Amino acid sequence: MSEHRFSRRYFFYGTLLAGAVPRGGFGSTPSLKALGYKSPNEKLNIAGIGAGGRPFSDLVASEAGVENVVALTDVDWVRGAQGFNRWPKAEKYRDFRQMIERQGKGIDAVVIGTADHMHATCALWCMQAGKHVYVEKPLTRTPWEARFLTQAAEKYKVATQMGNQGYSHDATRVACEILWSGEIGEVREVHAWHGGPGWPQGMQKIPPPTPVPDTLDWDLWLGGAAARPYTAGDDEYRAFVIANMGGRGGGGGRGAGRGAPDGAMAAENAGGPRAGRGGGGGGDQYGFYLPFNWRGFFDFGSGLFGDWGVHILGPANWGLQLSPEYLISVERIKAEGTSPFTYPVKNAVKYEFAARGSMPPVTVYWSDSIQGDAYLPPGMTAEEARKIPGQGPQVGPAGRGGFVGGRAPGPGGAPGGGAGAGAPGGPGGAPGGRGGAPQSSGYNLIFVGSKGHLGTSGRGEGVGLLPGSRWAEYKLPNAYLQRSPGASTGDNGSAHARDWVRACKGGAPACSNFSIAGPYTEWLVLGAVATHYEGKLLWDNAKGEITNNKEANKWVKPTFRKGWELKL
Repeated sequence: MSEHRFSRRYFFYGTLLAGAVPRGGFGSTPSLKALGYKSPNEKLNIAGIGAGGRPFSDLVASEAGVENVVALTDVDWVRGAQGFNRWPKAEKYRDFRQMIERQGKGIDAVVIGTADHMHATCALWCMQAGKHVYVEKPLTRTPWEARFLTQAAEKYKVATQMGNQGYSHDATRVACEILWSGEIGEVREVHAWHGGPGWPQGMQKIPPPTPVPDTLDWDLWLGGAAARPYTAGDDEYRAFVIANMGGRGGGGGRGAGRGAPDGAMAAENAGGPRAGRGGGGGGDQYGFYLPFNWRGFFDFGSGLFGDWGVHILGPANWGLQLSPEYLISVERIKAEGTSPFTYPVKNAVKYEFAARGSMPPVTVYWSDSIQGDAYLPPGMTAEEARKIPGQGPQVGPAGRGGFVGGRAPGPGGAPGGGAGAGAPGGPGGAPGGRGGAPQSSGYNLIFVGSKGHLGTSGRGEGVGLLPGSRWAEYKLPNAYLQRSPGASTGDNGSAHARDWVRACKGGAPACSNFSIAGPYTEWLVLGAVATHYEGKLLWDNAKGEITNNKEANKWVKPTFRKGWELKL
């Protein structure tokens, strides 16, 4: 075995398979059985916190025509109408707390798709009531909340899952198996990137208050965030959107197009039917904070770190066993278009991790608002890096964001919209993507190894060795990571949701349960913390805080509005 080859035994029997098989065997985890059900085939009674947009999609995937959707809550019943119309027999609520209090005995599991700042609050409320929870990505807005939910899941013994659907795709697991086989040697550097957000960032002032729509409970939407007046924006704000985003985001227009963020296909807890990609476009009635622009605000979202970083960096988190336990520092290396209340227009952040088991230290680079590739191996062109159409292994279904017929995703490696197709960079992955954008390798994450390079695309739904000629001749290593139920169908969202449903019924813990998703989110959103400061931020994992900049810790642990504090 090469000195760079990782021990298969180390990975197989170590924590890499955490979540694949319960410690006590299948059926040993807390589940419906503990709630009085006699068979794992019994139907789940599922509730939704968020009834339109992304949570609607998650509910459809979880229900799969088999389970029961019995209750729905949404702070805006116009936005929630999508779910209300789909499940007319489900009880309807504005306040998720009332739903649990009044109907809790008839609810087994809850799908949560609110804005990021309310993920931890809603999940804790449900877990304390003994409900299994599926929480959309990112698990939480802040690192402290991520660790808190990890601890809560341990205490309340319920089945959990974060909605990073790429974790259920075969390609993510194949990427891990290739890394662990030693094919590209020791990995000491990772580069990941994404195009710009589908919402505006960099605004310098908040528009004057406007009336709250009759359909919206603004105070309830704010939840634990500090109170502030509602605004739908003004003419100056709309001019900013047009000037900076070509109409994308809160003012109207088609939105970010096929490079739009994942959540843009249906705005979480605020979106009704797909109303223009990019969130807030296509004639939406709201504009400044809602329905989707909250993603870019410090107080409500985690920017592109939580929207797409959590997807793109998934293969690195799993394959390299990244964890806040090994995080040394996080550092902002670029910030353009800064704002007092939103994330910068352009970001670049560097994470430094110590050695993990047999793996050496690794530096992870994240960049957003990238056109083309943020990184290519020295001396290699994008054309050489791309897969050769029709050659090399086909890993699982092509899926959203994967390679389809040899065609690579569009600029920045961002996956495309549409049914199961990546946005083309031209026929056969040819140069010049949509709108004359730079040619792309088709990847949005590249592992730099001592013996070669491995790339992934989309949400981890595409995988390949670079250059494409190497992939064309490659034979996959033996598969030994368990595949998700239904992943072979190509419906990745459904596979991910059904993975959770299986866990609820006593099967294997879901692949992104909170013991995995919590630590992952914790280190990931520290990147959002770093965007506020120049210089390296040093991380003390035991204390869960930044040691060399005490002021920065206000972004690590949030301050909750009175009455919304979190306690185990």
